[in-house]
Amino acid sequence: MNLNQQIDQLSTFLQRHERVLVLTGAGLSTASGIPDYRDKDGVRRGRNPIQGPDFRKSEAVRRRYWARSMAGYPTLAGAAPNAGHRALAELEAAGRIHAIITQNVDGLHTAAGSRRLIELHGNIHGVLCLDCRAVHPRSAIQDWLAQANPSLVPTGPAGEVVPEARPDGDAEVELDEFQDFQLPVCAACGGVLQPDVIFFGDNIPPQRTADALQWADEADAVLVVGSSLMVFSGFRFAKLAAQANKPIAAINLGKTRADDLIGLKVEASAVEVLPLLL
Repeated sequence: MNLNQQIDQLSTFLQRHERVLVLTGAGLSTASGIPDYRDKDGVRRGRNPIQGPDFRKSEAVRRRYWARSMAGYPTLAGAAPNAGHRALAELEAAGRIHAIITQNVDGLHTAAGSRRLIELHGNIHGVLCLDCRAVHPRSAIQDWLAQANPSLVPTGPAGEVVPEARPDGDAEVELDEFQDFQLPVCAACGGVLQPDVIFFGDNIPPQRTADALQWADEADAVLVVGSSLMVFSGFRFAKLAAQANKPIAAINLGKTRADDLIGLKVEASAVEVLPLLL
């Protein structure tokens, strides 16, 4: 079956189901210049991610995270929605899809105009105080970090280049010394700051989980876009759909954890396929 035939089948899939739940992952944002987590076989690239419990109990881990985040965040801050994000927003506005649950933290669905949206793992553009729970704009924290640590300010193509930014705003950089790095603190109370995202080893807030599961229950079909579903927080929605005999389609380059559950899979770029569904 060629790509045009697959797109015709996807279009029919959307027409047959009134309450399609779309589940998106990092593969949707690669066309916006944000790297993916995994290769086509679903194998994670790069070093292991920071664990939430380690971040909160160790100042050394926090220094390492914020130093790398200072280098990696500009990639996310400068990213714009691509044709795939915009197509999903238009499909929602046209009533072709019912809701979106994204595993991404880049904020690009909102920027594209999606409204019925759950950011399952949070949003990198916010920073949470673990003591007073105040939320600060990540851009303001970036400015503070640059002023406090001027020697680590990324200078762009003409100077030092960040080896590889990550989808969570971190970066694949190794610094010889972290002990002199100045950590940001809450402007309101002086407390510990953490990006407003779900680290590995942490749980999604109960209300967010409940809302996402409610949307999954309401859905009559699931469309996976740009996700290998290797992380259980995403895979569970495909598993729940299969258990309820709801059809599942996917647009994804490479292997997914739910390949045996997916009835229609288009192995192509989301930025290529989604606009054609309009």
